[in-house]
Amino acid sequence: MIRPDALTMIDDASHAGAKEVLSSADNLIRFLDANGVERVCCINYVAPEVMGFTREVNEWIAGFTREHRDRLLPVGSVHPRHERDVRGETRRVLDQGIRMIKIHPPHQEFAPNAHRNELPQLAELYQECEARGVPIMFHTGTSVFPRARNVYADPMPIDDVAVDFPRIPIILAHAGRPLYGETAFFLARRHPNVRLDLSGIPPKSLQRYLPRLAEIPDKVLWGTDWPAPGVTSLSKNIDDFRALGYGEAIEKKVLWENAAALFND
Repeated sequence: MIRPDALTMIDDASHAGAKEVLSSADNLIRFLDANGVERVCCINYVAPEVMGFTREVNEWIAGFTREHRDRLLPVGSVHPRHERDVRGETRRVLDQGIRMIKIHPPHQEFAPNAHRNELPQLAELYQECEARGVPIMFHTGTSVFPRARNVYADPMPIDDVAVDFPRIPIILAHAGRPLYGETAFFLARRHPNVRLDLSGIPPKSLQRYLPRLAEIPDKVLWGTDWPAPGVTSLSKNIDDFRALGYGEAIEKKVLWENAAALFND
């Protein structure tokens, strides 16, 4: 489904073999084993205007992960502009075993707090996730993909979501990088239900983007964003993170314990 100009950003020499890895769940499991990774979130989202992805991504990822749900956590999406019954579609998606909902404001072209004004049906998505305790991951920070709307990159509107729906587990993907690290950190400290994820941040740049990470070790989740632009190796990113010197206790929380607790695994 992905638009050709977006595909060229990840289908390059630095990601040689990625298509084969992602051609089957068994291949992906072997890839994880080779990289020393136990579990991953397989993230998909509906963004037809920018990326080309339609609602069928939910059925696809549910099927792709079905035989390996102990290691592959399916992540799906509901686009409130493209559904007449947002609550019903959210129920349908979650009933397939989707473990988390992804919202990508720069690619879906709406602000996370649009439930308060021009997109009231967005509240139906939040209400269903809150009722079920299903996490929502918000992309935060800019996007370099063609047609992305970076006016929606600032994570501060998620403050409204955390206030209005305090029981939704919220994850700020990419911790606002590269422009909004301080805002993401503020939101994670302010709200008990807000966490940060480190995907898409080069580990060697992590202390520049999140200099106070060690103050909130219980609210930080590991991720790589592979095979996104610039992300070429799961194992190297993990090794580079461990080389930063946070210590074993923080490393265990970030690399395993926090995600295991979030997903009750």
